[in-house]
Amino acid sequence: MIGYAITGSYCTHSRSIEALKRLRDSGADIIPIVSENVFFTDTRFGKASETVEKIEEICARSCVHTITEAEKFGPAQPLDALIIAPCTGNTLAKLASGITDTAVTMSAKAHLRCNRPLLIALASNDAMAANLGNIGTLLNRKNIYFAPMHQDEPLKKPHSLVADFECLGEAYEKMLSGMQLRPLFL
Repeated sequence: MIGYAITGSYCTHSRSIEALKRLRDSGADIIPIVSENVFFTDTRFGKASETVEKIEEICARSCVHTITEAEKFGPAQPLDALIIAPCTGNTLAKLASGITDTAVTMSAKAHLRCNRPLLIALASNDAMAANLGNIGTLLNRKNIYFAPMHQDEPLKKPHSLVADFECLGEAYEKMLSGMQLRPLFL
């Protein structure tokens, strides 16, 4: 059983949902998890209800979207693996600091306490600024892996990094073998 969590980098949701479909098509049994913002917030990239409906249709399950629901992913209902795609800079900072105040961060905390692997597909405009230290912190933690990433519009957004969602499946397979997919920065 795989947990697939989606946070608020709304401009990357379509790429994440395509990666989710590929994962499902490979035979994975997936529990969808979304942040409260994803569950409730309409944006210029789409209505929250439509996004949630797509995710639930792909996974054939309702989205976990509250801290209470997410808490079960510890010893009570362990996941084999957890993917956060996209993972915003805000969520990344919370993970690095041990803050557990959303469904996604609670899922990660509960999951990691079972010594199971977590794959992060980062999408952050401040990844090479305020969040660079958090990337380093999490790279040094046991059971945390990153999908390869690249600069997103380096001239207009010089501090931005976004995961290569096309590599998510390969990064997932490497993670299951206890290895970080390289190169990390494309």
